[in-house]
Amino acid sequence: MAKGKMRELGLSPGGQVSNLLRLFLVCGVAGVLVAALLSPLGIAATAAVGGADKFLSVVPENINFSAPAQTSTILASDGSTIATLYAQDRQVVGLEQMSPFVRDGVVAIEDARFYEHGGVDAKGIIRAALATLNGSRQGASTITQQYVNNMLIEQLVANGKTDEAKLGAEKTLADKVKEIQMSIGLEKKMSKDDILAGYLNIIYFGNGAYGIESAAKLYFGTTAKELTLPQAAALAGVVNRPSYYDPVTAPDKVVERRNDVLNRMLAQKKISQADHDGAIAAPLELHLTQSAQGCAASASAPYFCDYVQQLILNDPAFGATPEERTKLLFQGGLTIKTTLDAGLQQVAQSQASATMSATDPLQRGAAVVSVQPNTGNVLAMGQNTVYDPAEAPGNYMGNFALPVTDASGQPLHGAGGFPIGSTFKPFVFAEWLNSGHSMMTSINGAVREYRQDFPWKNSCGTTTGVYDPSVSGSFLLPNDDPNHYFSMSAEEGLYRSINTVTFQTATALDFCNIQKMATSAGLKDGRTNAPYDLSSIANLIGTQSVAPIDMATAMATFASGGIRCNPIALTSVVDAAGTSYPVPGADCQRTMSQDVASGVTYALKNVLTIGSGYYVPLDDKSNAFAKTGTTDGNVDTWTIGATTGVATASWFGSYKGTGPEWVNQNIMINGKYYLGVDGADLAGSQWAAVMNAAATGPAYAGTPFSQPPSSMLAPTAPLVSGVNDPKPGDYVPPVQPVRPEPQPTQAPEPTEPTAPTQPEPTAPAELSQPDEPAPPAQTSEPAPAEPAPPAEPAPSAEPVPPQN
Repeated sequence: MAKGKMRELGLSPGGQVSNLLRLFLVCGVAGVLVAALLSPLGIAATAAVGGADKFLSVVPENINFSAPAQTSTILASDGSTIATLYAQDRQVVGLEQMSPFVRDGVVAIEDARFYEHGGVDAKGIIRAALATLNGSRQGASTITQQYVNNMLIEQLVANGKTDEAKLGAEKTLADKVKEIQMSIGLEKKMSKDDILAGYLNIIYFGNGAYGIESAAKLYFGTTAKELTLPQAAALAGVVNRPSYYDPVTAPDKVVERRNDVLNRMLAQKKISQADHDGAIAAPLELHLTQSAQGCAASASAPYFCDYVQQLILNDPAFGATPEERTKLLFQGGLTIKTTLDAGLQQVAQSQASATMSATDPLQRGAAVVSVQPNTGNVLAMGQNTVYDPAEAPGNYMGNFALPVTDASGQPLHGAGGFPIGSTFKPFVFAEWLNSGHSMMTSINGAVREYRQDFPWKNSCGTTTGVYDPSVSGSFLLPNDDPNHYFSMSAEEGLYRSINTVTFQTATALDFCNIQKMATSAGLKDGRTNAPYDLSSIANLIGTQSVAPIDMATAMATFASGGIRCNPIALTSVVDAAGTSYPVPGADCQRTMSQDVASGVTYALKNVLTIGSGYYVPLDDKSNAFAKTGTTDGNVDTWTIGATTGVATASWFGSYKGTGPEWVNQNIMINGKYYLGVDGADLAGSQWAAVMNAAATGPAYAGTPFSQPPSSMLAPTAPLVSGVNDPKPGDYVPPVQPVRPEPQPTQAPEPTEPTAPTQPEPTAPAELSQPDEPAPPAQTSEPAPAEPAPPAEPAPSAEPVPPQN
């Protein structure tokens, strides 16, 4: 054969024999293709060709031609979108949801004989094969072949084998034959319309848009179904080379390519001359609408979004391995419905952000989280930092609301909680009631010394500690102000947050049972998930770290009358194929008695009306309870509490450390000076804002709490530590001697009646400023000054507000 003829066939002189053999193979394949192409027309093939046709008609079982990777969506409880997650921005739609102009335009420019051939174009295959033999590239693939090619690549990418994907000139003759085999086989299993729809859903349109629906949204701000003729023709033209025909960077090239598409559509009688001319004259008119993806793009709930991500990535119900779960989450087209209340979340997030800007030079943290009693539904999760991994002031990827890990030790990206200060006192009080005591028992708040050999009781461990000035480095147990070192009821000691009263009640309790009470409510160590540590007496006033979500859960347990529900964020998860996945339940169960829960809420209601939370700006305090807390140096401050409708934990503090530079004393925040930031201040304002917003909705409206039993309100003998353990019913009031009235020796002289004497009005007790906190065990917030006896004012009396 002459050299010129070989060049005419596309063969170089070198390697003529081997190339010629390969050409014969291609021609043989082409012969089979002719038979395959004729099959739709009903023309029978020979037996030999039939055998080859059988070879070419097999679709390997390991190739899944179901929907490609799709976008997953996280939804709030009202159906609004929190975030979208994807490896590829794609939304699969049916052919009926695409503009006819899209279907006709793509067929016209990419494969005019699409509805006529059997999956491959013999003439095009020979031309492409010759080009491949000669080391160049020649495109002639049909839409079916392109679909197969894209699905092969998609499967490799989805399985983490991107490096094995072959594009264009990288393909061998064997690769081409494989595509031919699969294309012919696919046409025997799928209709033309289904293949076209699959193709339009999988192809890449540039700038991160996969599939026609995402492309329509990205470039024109519309749906695939609403695309106009010029818009559809433009997108049909982009398919060939998305990086070259880029509507954003090369609009002129796109218009030129669009007009080619329109010319083809006119030539193939898909559109009229008038429609053609009008579309040719139309400007491109892009309306770019970027699809923000990932939790960082969630404007109102980025940290809740991350929480939801981790719940799915940690749960074997969504895949046996982390890789499978990741693939499902970012490629499975999941619809993830959550418990988040969009309106309440907006309030929580705006309040946290307003408490302190993420970029404020002080770099303090603010967080608020709400759960629903009796359901465990997480309703809101706000945080003032920026969800961004980049190194910049205020950027922080940890979630203030969460523990470090879940119960199985899987990461939650939580900050691990913060020291809770006096917010631990309700759990000591709960065990006081649970062990049969009355909240009206008088407790000696003047006791401040606890020697090293004090016999603390702990039936499941050891509890030690000392408050004794005779011991080097120790000191007397302090309160937060100098005015409450005297006897008062256990109830008053709680709502005024008096350290010395809490310690005295603990002398009559088993620390193991205090720990069990805290656990039953929902408390655990935020860093280890172990029960709250009570091996040190200092931990009675909150030196250990607990996550805000667990503090909210504990308040919900009290509010529900002793029913603890695990916090839950997921209500349903469904994939693109309609398959539902199981989601964790709240596992609600009674963990403390109704009486104990009622006793705690009864006492804590006073925190808001005459106690340490007097200045918390809650609109309606009649059906709410709360507890404030402040740690050494005012580093961490809290307000926690609930109604029967919603429980909220609010924290403000220093998340970067506890050293002198993170003390929140003598400090200006948002233009306001604080001698010391207390629990009722910034944390209290956040808490009240969320609770006030919740109260406006009927779903979270508070109702009156149950009253505690009379035994919890009964008088008893005063507690004398180490001497007695007074309980209701044990107390017998002393009998006062009755003196006989003296008998007059003679009748008194009659006198004129006089008006009854009116008592002089008295002013409330003078309030004094609290002392500076005494390190290192100062943990309770300032309490109001003690009013004149009786200790608890009559219902009609005006409460005396505490000093901050």
